[in-house]
Amino acid sequence: MANILVVDDQPCVRELLSEELAQEGHRVSSVSDAKLIWQHLTDSRPDLVLLDIYLDGCTRWDLLRDIKNRDPDLPVFIFTAYDNFAEDPRLSQADGYVIKSFVALDTLKQKVAEILECKTASHKAHVDGNLVTAPAWPAHPEWLGKFLEVLGQRLSLKLPRLKFK
Repeated sequence: MANILVVDDQPCVRELLSEELAQEGHRVSSVSDAKLIWQHLTDSRPDLVLLDIYLDGCTRWDLLRDIKNRDPDLPVFIFTAYDNFAEDPRLSQADGYVIKSFVALDTLKQKVAEILECKTASHKAHVDGNLVTAPAWPAHPEWLGKFLEVLGQRLSLKLPRLKFK
């Protein structure tokens, strides 16, 4: 399967994405800040980057631009908690955009598969106009349950696996 790099400053999100994508058979590495990304791009040579555009307290459009300048064929998927970027023209540099608080994990995995399939076919992915729409708050129960489970593990609590109907 694919080699995926997750760039997010929230440890629980990195863990959750790494676990879910690894279960799909992907090799996943992750970094917490923009300074570490360049070494990982060189060492792990990812097939896809999942990038939180808001890192270290500021937006990182420069990071997206620099990644695409370095390797225009490397798919970069924006995965952020902020929905105010949907109309930003800089988003056109990315290969996809998902609002992390509102999207189901299955939807994210589907979009990752679509982008990787398009990469294999050597053309840029156009995933629903680069925006995945989903219901407004509250967050999707699957995402919320998984997030709370990972958070509980990080806090060394023994929480039962949450299931929603």
